[in-house]
Amino acid sequence: MNKHEYNPGNQEHGYFAPFGWEHWPQYPMWSYQFRRGLGEIQEGGGAVSEVFQAANRMTPGDDESWHKEYTRIAERNRLRGNNEYGIGHVQTARNCWLRAANYYRQAEFWLDGNDPRRIETFDKGEECTTNFIKSLSPAGEVIDIPYEDGKPLRGYFIRSPYGGEKQGVLISFGGLDSHKDELWFMTGHGAIQRGLSVFMVDGPGQGRSIRHHGLKGRYDFEVAASRCVDYLLTRKDIDEKRIAISGSSLGGYYAIRAACKEPRIAACITHGAIWDFHETLENWQEGHPLERHFLWVFGKETIEEVIEYVRKFDLRPILKDFKKPYLIIHGGHDVLGVQAAGKLYDASKAAGVDVTFRVVTEDETGADHCQHDNPTIGQELMIDWLIDKFYGKQTV
Repeated sequence: MNKHEYNPGNQEHGYFAPFGWEHWPQYPMWSYQFRRGLGEIQEGGGAVSEVFQAANRMTPGDDESWHKEYTRIAERNRLRGNNEYGIGHVQTARNCWLRAANYYRQAEFWLDGNDPRRIETFDKGEECTTNFIKSLSPAGEVIDIPYEDGKPLRGYFIRSPYGGEKQGVLISFGGLDSHKDELWFMTGHGAIQRGLSVFMVDGPGQGRSIRHHGLKGRYDFEVAASRCVDYLLTRKDIDEKRIAISGSSLGGYYAIRAACKEPRIAACITHGAIWDFHETLENWQEGHPLERHFLWVFGKETIEEVIEYVRKFDLRPILKDFKKPYLIIHGGHDVLGVQAAGKLYDASKAAGVDVTFRVVTEDETGADHCQHDNPTIGQELMIDWLIDKFYGKQTV
C-alpha cells in the first residue's frame, strides 16, 4: 500500500504522475512528503524556488539533510518576517511567517519522536503560526482547551472577516503526522474565505499534545472533540447549530467517530478515508518509513502492538448514530487506494447516513492523498459542500 498505481519505469529523475510531482522516484515516501509541501505553496505555505533550492541541496534519502535544508529556509523566513514586522511591513512579515511555519513542519518530519530537535523545531513553527494568525484581521486566537490531568489541547481559533456577527464554525483535525499548523493549507484558509470561522486543533497524539504533554493517540476521539465543542459554546460569536468537524487522513476516522458520538456536531467531513485501520496496518510492508510515527503516536514498543491496538478503530457499530450531512472526499490516486473510501461510503449509506462521496480525479489534479498535490481544490470542494449544507448558498 506504500506504492502508487502509476509506475513509469525505473526513473532516476522527477516526473509528473497522476498523483502529482514525484521528485525522487527511488524514494517514494520522501517524494510524497516533498509533494505535500510543494502543494501547500499555493496556499501560502512556501515559495517554489525556495523548496526546490532546498531539495537540490539534499542528499536523497538522508533524513539529516532533509532537516538541515528545510531548517535553513525556515530560519531565513522567520528572521526576515520578524525584521519586516519591526519596520512596519506587516503583510510581508505575515507571508514570511506562514512560509516559515510550514518549512519548520517539514524540517521536523523525519526526526525521531525523542530527538530534542523535534520539539525545538516544532516550537519555532508554532511561534511563526502564532505570529501569522495574530496579524490577521480579525486577529486569530491561541486557545488552550482543558483536557485531562492539567494537559490542555491547543487550538487556533480564527474568525472570518466575511461571515457576520455569529458564524458557523469548522473544527479541523489532522491525522497521524499532520498538526494544527498545517491545517490552514488543508481546510482553514478555505473556511474563512467563505464566511466560516475555523478552529484548528491538536488532538491527542498530534502536534503540541504529544510533543509537550505526551498525550498519545486514542480511538475514542470524541473525548477530545467534545472538549472543543464545550469551548466553542462559551463563545458569543459562533452559531451553535452550525458546528462542523473535519479530519484529514487518519483524522478522517477521528472526525466521523466524533460526529457519531457527539450530538452537537451538525456536519462532518472525512478528508482522505480510513475504513478498516487494522487491516490497513496488517498489509503495510515491514520497516515502512512511517512505522516510527505509529510507535510514537500510540506509545507502543512494536508495530505488532500498534496493529492490535487499532482493532478498536471500528466504525461499524456506530455509523448508524450519525444522521446529519457527511462528506467523504478522496483522491483517485490516493497512496492508500480508493477501496477504503468506497467501503466507508457503502457502510455509511447502508446505515442511513446522509452521505456524499467525492473522488477527485487525475484530470482535475488533487488525486493524491488528501489532495496534497492540489490542496486548493480540496478546500474548494469541502468548504463549498459545507456552506451548501449549512446555508443553502454561498453569500460571500
